Amino acid sequence: MSALVFFALSLQRIYYIPYVSDSIPVRTEREIYSLTMKLLSASVGKKILMAITGQVLVLFVIAHTIGNSTIYFNGLNSYAEHLHALAALVWANRFVMLAVLSIHIFLGVSLTLENRTAKPQAYAVSKSLRATFASKNMIWTGLVIGAFLVYHLLHFTFQITNPGTAASVNMDAAGRPDVTGMVIAGFQNITVSIIYVISMAALLLHLTHGIQSTFQSLGLNNDNTLPVFEKAGSFMAYVLFIAFILIPLVIVIGFMKG
Repeated sequence: MSALVFFALSLQRIYYIPYVSDSIPVRTEREIYSLTMKLLSASVGKKILMAITGQVLVLFVIAHTIGNSTIYFNGLNSYAEHLHALAALVWANRFVMLAVLSIHIFLGVSLTLENRTAKPQAYAVSKSLRATFASKNMIWTGLVIGAFLVYHLLHFTFQITNPGTAASVNMDAAGRPDVTGMVIAGFQNITVSIIYVISMAALLLHLTHGIQSTFQSLGLNNDNTLPVFEKAGSFMAYVLFIAFILIPLVIVIGFMKG
């Protein structure tokens, strides 16, 4: 319940919300619930929740990138084995991330539809982010990422699309599922690698705008911090993009073989 109070009061403090009085005493569970629902129904409430879920997803992407990098040190099979040993924790994390992703998608679609008709909301900092190709196409890059995510899960997680090279039926020399072999075999298919790189380009565009816009949604942007957040967001987006596409590139080129 304290989390609801914090969320509600934070929104009131960051944004001007005309139909919620700053003097409302929050004393009961019903009052807290009512206040929170009003805030969440407002555009600014949706934006801040979308920013929070977006940053959770960014943290997951960073962790996923670090895990993937073990392939360069012949450690991917060992990494996967450790994850399988923590099956309950892994599945709990998957359900949490599914919930976070679902909320993020719902809010993204909802805000996109609202933006076509709703009047501009008053930010704590009135100056909005400069319109860019990335910002204008967030919904489309999001859809590309979503479609890729389904394919990616079917390919490497559930191992349905390419059963012949699935790690679950191919063991390495130590008797472990050969995840490394599955990844290499997958990216040796040029079509798969192209799909992957295009999808990562969509992720790059999405993060280039998404990371920096988080700070605007939290009311932290001003004339001095905006350039800093823009550069930091772009830098992080490009680092992740390079880290992701490097694996299929080194495999296609032939630097990494099964």
